[in-house]
Amino acid sequence: MTTLSIAGLLVAACAAPPVTTAPTVAPPPAPAATPTAGAPQPAESPTAAPTETPAAADMAITLTDALGREVTLPTPPQRIVLTGRGLFMIADAIYTFPEAGQRIVGMGQTAQGSGNFIKLIDPGYADKATLERDAGAEQVAALQPDLVIVKSTAAEATGKPIEALGIPVVYVDFETPAQYYRDLVILGKVFGDEARAQEVIDFYQAKVAEIKKAVAGADKPRVLLLYYNDRDGAVSFNVPPLNWIQTEMVQIAGGEPVWASIELGRGWTQVTLEQIAAWDPDQVFVVSYFKNPSEVVADLKADANWQALRAAKAGRLYAFPADLYSWDQPDTRWILGLMWLAGRIHPDRFSGLDIEAEARAFYQVLYGLDEDFFASKIKPTFKGDLP
Repeated sequence: MTTLSIAGLLVAACAAPPVTTAPTVAPPPAPAATPTAGAPQPAESPTAAPTETPAAADMAITLTDALGREVTLPTPPQRIVLTGRGLFMIADAIYTFPEAGQRIVGMGQTAQGSGNFIKLIDPGYADKATLERDAGAEQVAALQPDLVIVKSTAAEATGKPIEALGIPVVYVDFETPAQYYRDLVILGKVFGDEARAQEVIDFYQAKVAEIKKAVAGADKPRVLLLYYNDRDGAVSFNVPPLNWIQTEMVQIAGGEPVWASIELGRGWTQVTLEQIAAWDPDQVFVVSYFKNPSEVVADLKADANWQALRAAKAGRLYAFPADLYSWDQPDTRWILGLMWLAGRIHPDRFSGLDIEAEARAFYQVLYGLDEDFFASKIKPTFKGDLP
């Protein structure tokens, strides 16, 4: 294998500085509704009592978004647009709310690699506008949204130009477990479904609590999580920053991240094979977003350089699982990745773990997908070290 340079860094976009306040902005008018053909129309009567309309103050929604901005929406939003980078991850969280499909009128690309989960579960997907990744504010405004949802890391480049047009913007993160819980509360207010937000939060928190309880007091194996990248024609291996969800997952699952001792960038940091050999971890987990991770790990196991590692000798060189999307990243599936990871790091404490059953429950609770859907659309996409 070609020796890799440690100099290369894959740097994620920096988050914009928090904005403390945002003006209340009335949304652009939505198109008038067209009466349904054949539907009975109310008879006109000069004596008919006027229909009572709730006071505007009663319909207004006030929330605090991920940037600490207090945002007031005059009425519950009915024309929502999702745009900006990292969209598929926040879209997957937004679609845990049953109301999302009816309220979203346009969004950017929601695919990663070969999968597009939102297209698979939203029967109205084809009727929604699809925005380019670099769509400008004018393109967004053309959809007449009464709310735009954007990741906070795209506040300056994407959000601010939209705000300048008088369109309300709400920022979310969905990057760590703590941010997941906070941002689900934000979405609960947006959709007027705070009970659903709490249901999803409870699902995540219960699973995390079970894992923490199971690994409490256990010895911590030295773990290495690597992102395999060959998109530029040259293979590289990379480790995540300490504040990213991949590192936190290793820690929650009862492992010790060996890369915590080196200087890390703000995004994936490239490391050499010599550095990997120097760490010589007990367990290695390989993530691959654009190539089947099982194929990547099979190639590594056949490589003499990797065969010399302690983890490879012990049979603990693993392909991190995925279905349509990888389970390691800050997508809704991170909870599946955490359960699987804990089971691999501490197999003696998770002897009864049935990850396929957990995945089936995940899709039912979060998206209302039944057994037949799971068997026909999800399970066939399994990759990595899964049953």
